Amino acid sequence: MRAAPVLVRVLRDPERLRELSLAEWDLLLRQARAAQLLARIALLAKRHAPDAIAPQAVPHFEGALLVAQRHREAVEWEITQIGQALGSAGLPLILLKGAAYLAAGAPAASGRSFADIDILVPKARINQAEAALMMHGWATSHHSAYDDRYYRAWMHELPPMQHGRRMTVVDVHHAILPTTASSKPDSARLIAAARPLPGRPGVLVLAPVDMVIHSACHLFHEEELEKGLRDLSDLDLLLRDFATLPGFWSELLARASELDLERAVFYALRFSAHLLGTPVPPATLQAAARLAPGPMTMRLMDALYGRALLPHHPSCGDGFTGLARRLLFVRAHWLRMPPGLLVRHLAHKAAVAARGEE
Repeated sequence: MRAAPVLVRVLRDPERLRELSLAEWDLLLRQARAAQLLARIALLAKRHAPDAIAPQAVPHFEGALLVAQRHREAVEWEITQIGQALGSAGLPLILLKGAAYLAAGAPAASGRSFADIDILVPKARINQAEAALMMHGWATSHHSAYDDRYYRAWMHELPPMQHGRRMTVVDVHHAILPTTASSKPDSARLIAAARPLPGRPGVLVLAPVDMVIHSACHLFHEEELEKGLRDLSDLDLLLRDFATLPGFWSELLARASELDLERAVFYALRFSAHLLGTPVPPATLQAAARLAPGPMTMRLMDALYGRALLPHHPSCGDGFTGLARRLLFVRAHWLRMPPGLLVRHLAHKAAVAARGEE
């Protein structure tokens, strides 16, 4: 069996940093940068092996941490601005994913970069949310009429909205999966269980089990996995953080069943434990095993995700890695749409590509 990449070994056990040769330090930096995990590795190194950091790595770590801090400051500002915009329409701000981790002070926010801010609003009030954000400077842009209809008719979110002056992007969700997806998690249940954050009036995040389930859903329904290891690391940190909550593990599986996302949670537990050594209780892994696909499918998924979740760096791939990523791309679209709609959508995209349009 091929050895795990040095980045994966360090995420599993940061003490391994003390054993790295200079060549391995060089490879670690390259893999971490490709996986968008360089700042997180920098923090792990400072915490677990500050005296063992190769001098050549120091400027890379300092630069990554500076960028991460700027991201945090920008997201904090945007949370305030988005909250004010939604508040003008009488809507609370329910944060998702990275912004939620940051606002809640969760370890999963450590060293994280942010491309956009994801929020959740009731579907019945999606138009009010869009209007409020437009009044405060956000607008959809760079979308064809087809793409606009695609988002509004079939997806779980509005087209991305970009601020006209700051150029920051907010993704306004009314669900966590497209309306056409095979799984149908009830967003009303997520919203009802969302929790306010102390010291942040009007700002809420999902309940701990729901935060984990949404992270699992996002990763294992995602078609592009360039940030797959970063997202799996987020899951690992969330699970470690919430593991001490009374009843968390049993509640996680029960809630996954309630939200029709059992398979995504099974994969989250399986691959985080296997790749990153997440300490999932044996009883939970055993209970989750009933959510697994059949043996043949499981072997295939192990082969696909075992490759696609590794850093997108030449040192981490083999002859089947590209195929694995393409097959998971197809799987994600298959989960998002029924066959007829999928054929129509892909035919449209192929026609657009043939015409050379963006």
